[in-house]
Amino acid sequence: MSEQQLPMPDRMGTETLDVDLAIEKLGALAQPVAECEEVELGAALGRVAAEDVAAPIDLPPFDASAMDGYAVRSAGLDREGAKRLRIVGRSAAGHPFHDSVGAGEAVRIFTGAVLPTGADAVLLQEDARVVQDVRAAQDARVARDAVETSVPIRADQHVRRRGHDVRQGATLFEKGKRLGAFDLAWMAACGIRSLQVRRRIRVAVLSTGDELAAPGEELAPGQIYDSNRLALKSLLQQKAVRVEDLGCIADDPAEIRKALRDAAAQADLIACSGGVSVGDADYVKAVVEEIGSLDFWRVALKPGKPLAVGRIGRALFFGLPGNPVSTIVTYLLFVAPTVDRLSGTSPSPPLALPAVLLDAVRHSKGRREYMRGIMRAEGGKIVVRITGDQGSNRLATFANANCLVVVASDVGDLFPGDATQVIPLPGIASHPMLAAP
Repeated sequence: MSEQQLPMPDRMGTETLDVDLAIEKLGALAQPVAECEEVELGAALGRVAAEDVAAPIDLPPFDASAMDGYAVRSAGLDREGAKRLRIVGRSAAGHPFHDSVGAGEAVRIFTGAVLPTGADAVLLQEDARVVQDVRAAQDARVARDAVETSVPIRADQHVRRRGHDVRQGATLFEKGKRLGAFDLAWMAACGIRSLQVRRRIRVAVLSTGDELAAPGEELAPGQIYDSNRLALKSLLQQKAVRVEDLGCIADDPAEIRKALRDAAAQADLIACSGGVSVGDADYVKAVVEEIGSLDFWRVALKPGKPLAVGRIGRALFFGLPGNPVSTIVTYLLFVAPTVDRLSGTSPSPPLALPAVLLDAVRHSKGRREYMRGIMRAEGGKIVVRITGDQGSNRLATFANANCLVVVASDVGDLFPGDATQVIPLPGIASHPMLAAP
């Protein structure tokens, strides 16, 4: 049975969006920044290419040996039987042999070295035996050694032809590509020193609530420590952004109004934690509607239902729930892909992997739920265990978690052995082939 795809009115009469519809709406709201800048290759990790990148050279730039051995001319050597070839020189990486190779001759060659003129194949050193050649004394250009082999030698064996990796002028990456370490390595191999990228997205981060104190301060009665801003800033470090931390704002409409206006004046995106639910001190939603606009509020999601999305001036606004787990989950599902879109790249749908539950899961139909889990490979499949009580205030549910367990909105209780889907969390711990901690 498929999940509900239509907006659903909640008990207060406010439209509650299906998760996929909310993501679709966000895709239309977020338009890429136009500004670009040129950066050195070493500073391009995680940046988004602003133009197509073409190879300036052939790679490799010459015919090269793929193995250690002997460069030879293959004509007449493709048969079985003993063959003796005079060794006439040496070609090492960065030190090519400058003469040509004739019939019955060989050049000692090493991996990555230039294939000499006249040679079209490499005889593996393990298939060869070096012997003395008494005829060498008659020819000054010939070394005193020869190489013998009985294996057939065919054209192009163990040879990397010029342009085998990429041809000059071919497109390495199209604009919109988020550049990773492998991409930078390929460009470096092609001799590219710098390139045009989209500028970093400016993100303003703030939290609201009289109950919040900074870590390390003494807690007053009824206070808790503010963890959400640090979580957001840490997650945003994985993106091509500049983060402005606007601190924690008191539950006061005037202070919230000033903070959001200041944020909108400098940011492309505002991520505000808290103040968007229905409590008497939840002023953020009303202030945004006063100085900007809201596109939607509330998503059929657990954790994270009170999610406010809109605009203040040119800045996109995200009002994230105040519970720590809700803040993290809504960031991963909604804020992170929006930052990607603003950066000029199209975010891929989350990688959802089939898995088998090891635990019973209680679930009421109506909202899609993202539980924290620990997945591992077992018996040729992925199995997953839920990380205990899934309360939205419990950051402990992320301890050792390496995935989110997706429970569809039209599914009820699940039991051990039932099929589900998991989404790896960012980081190396998410690799499904790694054993769980």
